[in-house]
Amino acid sequence: MHKRISSLARLGIFAAIGLVLIALSGFVDELRVYQGAEVAVYVVAIASITLLTGYSGQLSLGHGAIMAIGAYAATLAFNGWHIPWMAALAVGALAGAVAGYILGFAAARLSGPYLAGTTLALAVGIPSLANQFHVLGGEQGLTFDIGDVPTWASHSWLAKIGHGDFTTYKWFYWITVPIALATIWVVRNILTGPIGRRFKAMRSNPTAASLIGIRVSSTKVAAFTYSSSLAGLAGAMLAMILGLSAPLVFTLTLSFTLVTGAVLSGVSNLYGGIIGAMVLVAIPELSASVATHLGGSEKVTANLPGVVTSLLLILTVLILPNGARVRRSK
Repeated sequence: MHKRISSLARLGIFAAIGLVLIALSGFVDELRVYQGAEVAVYVVAIASITLLTGYSGQLSLGHGAIMAIGAYAATLAFNGWHIPWMAALAVGALAGAVAGYILGFAAARLSGPYLAGTTLALAVGIPSLANQFHVLGGEQGLTFDIGDVPTWASHSWLAKIGHGDFTTYKWFYWITVPIALATIWVVRNILTGPIGRRFKAMRSNPTAASLIGIRVSSTKVAAFTYSSSLAGLAGAMLAMILGLSAPLVFTLTLSFTLVTGAVLSGVSNLYGGIIGAMVLVAIPELSASVATHLGGSEKVTANLPGVVTSLLLILTVLILPNGARVRRSK
């Protein structure tokens, strides 16, 4: 009889996968290492959509704005309080959780298109607000420079595997990949536990869930809080690898991109988020290649990624409404 893998055993498997992925960074070029860090960021962001929409049934079109809140909070804490970068990432996750807790109270009274419209307004408004305040750096944003690669990392045995120097991009990869794997492990434990069962009961039938003792309103708030903490963490990670928190980074397009990645992977498929993240990172490069073949027009180069993402979302909904065929989390 098949026995379910324990949580600790799965943690060990994830740790082993992390070591292998980190070791592989020594055999690829700088661009691929940086793209790997981007994939890790998107994995965390898509996991937040999976938790919220796939399991609790609440649609958010504003997670790009939550990422912006986490990014700015982490940047301000790092620059103003001079705390370690790891603590700054935690501040970003905490800021996202607070924003999600507040937004959750609105979500408890809204559903369907009304909730989607509210979160969409948030995605439009937050970047615009950042332009108005000098403390947030205006249109130029704020720099988030975590400094040089630490000596212990550059001289470790893992850093000596493969070829090439231990660069800042490789250091970003080393940071983001373990965080992404840890996120998947934590979210899976949440979704397979009592909290996840409450989420799924609420998604399936809120009235029936209420009758069996589940407090639907507080469960919606909890779902938004957990989801937004992940989005805030992803925003802080994105600001770190870009070295910048700016309105142009966290546009409305980012929110739609996250939803697209979640749909591509199967919105309730936690592990499938890895596929969605890889596709999202690949789209700009593929679009650039196509634009070059079409003559390299600036308009085509700027707009083609958005067009490709939109077409991919439509095709996925029509052809693969349940997302990619990756084993679904239970």
